[in-house]
Amino acid sequence: MVQPLVHVVDDDGAIRDALVLLLEAAGHAARAHADAASFLQALAAETVQPGCVIADVRMPGMSGLELVRHLGERRIDLPVIVITGHADVAMAVEALKSGAADFIEKPFDEDVLLSSVGRALDKGARAFRERQQLADITARVATLTPREYEVMMLVVQGMPNKAVAVELSISARTVEIHRARVMEKMGAASLSDLVRMALRLEEGVSV
Repeated sequence: MVQPLVHVVDDDGAIRDALVLLLEAAGHAARAHADAASFLQALAAETVQPGCVIADVRMPGMSGLELVRHLGERRIDLPVIVITGHADVAMAVEALKSGAADFIEKPFDEDVLLSSVGRALDKGARAFRERQQLADITARVATLTPREYEVMMLVVQGMPNKAVAVELSISARTVEIHRARVMEKMGAASLSDLVRMALRLEEGVSV
């Protein structure tokens, strides 16, 4: 897997530089952005890789809270840690309710921040793997013919071959052939594998 990247989004240059130095000293890859707009612009210009975001809750233009919501709406799997001053705690709590991974008050303890980053990176890596798995399953489904797809969806519902044959007005032998091709194209070693893939696909589409 590509090395996770920590995005630091803060309009204060001194804080940006300090955070990047701290993260790199701890062995993390880090990239600084002066505001949410430039971060999103950079994100749109490249393939999203696993990682997380550290963002000031109060910034010119899009705030850290708005950034959390925006990433959630676009289903971008980058957990956000918001940094807040004492006066912005209520806003930070709202960010948590909107899906932020954590919030840390200024002045922050380096160990606390790095621990939060570690948890966020773990969460981001899991989400990235799940998204990659979903993309892989979707690509396999795209190789199925319409009839093979129909057979698969009926089979994963628990219908035996004979019932599938009746439902689709085809012979049981034809169902067996389609079913074998489905298993091969989907890379499923067993019916339970196929069912798990179908469930994963359904969950991913319904998000």
